[in-house]
Amino acid sequence: MKIADIRELSSDELRGREKDLGDQLFRMRIQKSMGQLEAPAKIRTVRKDLAKIKTILNEKGRQ
Repeated sequence: MKIADIRELSSDELRGREKDLGDQLFRMRIQKSMGQLEAPAKIRTVRKDLAKIKTILNEKGRQ
């Protein structure tokens, strides 16, 4: 996800995406521990997307 795309979303949409990415990351960590994860590099991209969303939410909260 690009920052410009994330900034266009509303706070409610961002919170929903934050929850979805958190759940996805949790499932991926479990799959990794069981040796069933097909794309381990995807964990990194999900973590980065989650951090971007949290950053934008924090910025919107300060305004």
